[in-house]
Amino acid sequence: MNNSKIKICGIKKIETLKCCIQNNINYYGLIFYKKSPRFVSYENALDLINYSKNKNISSVGVFVNENIEYLNKIIKKLNFNFVQLHGKENNEYINKIKKNHNIKIIKVISVSTLEDFKKIIEYPNSDLFLFDYKPNKKELPGGNAKTFNWSLLRGIKIEKPWFLSGGININNINDIKNYAIPYGIDVSSGVEEKLGIKNNKKIVSLINAYGSK
Repeated sequence: MNNSKIKICGIKKIETLKCCIQNNINYYGLIFYKKSPRFVSYENALDLINYSKNKNISSVGVFVNENIEYLNKIIKKLNFNFVQLHGKENNEYINKIKKNHNIKIIKVISVSTLEDFKKIIEYPNSDLFLFDYKPNKKELPGGNAKTFNWSLLRGIKIEKPWFLSGGININNINDIKNYAIPYGIDVSSGVEEKLGIKNNKKIVSLINAYGSK
């Protein structure tokens, strides 16, 4: 289980990114969704990406139903390692990105029932998937600090690598192995001291606890 990659999503500060790098976090997410408390501006994102260059961590730009022309401009300027699509983007949208950029795509699948996993066939050109709690209409597309029923993961077979997300924290991270071994886990609210504000001590505690049980 503890061979799974770790992604910390919703990074806004250099000191948080520095903590992630020092603790061998594999990916960090930059959220470009303005309604999110973890929203990052272009200038802020540029500072973070410049800091992470030539360091052993991959940047992930996170978008929700973004205008494709604007998205292409941002990818070109910031040169992410990955783009994560957290909205209703279809496979044609993914193709338009790949036509213009040599970049890997993470497509988010919101899960509440076993049937939801079948949606991966709609995105053949996605490189990775991320399974997250399915929000209701009043909730954010992600980062709601809620898990879906992880028992749904038992026995699923997915050819492409996938992340597990949604409400993961120090108290449940080691329970994941009881249901599946994902390629990676995605943590956001579970290492925050308050909404949108990451806590370095919580990041370190999560890493120290990970795989210890």
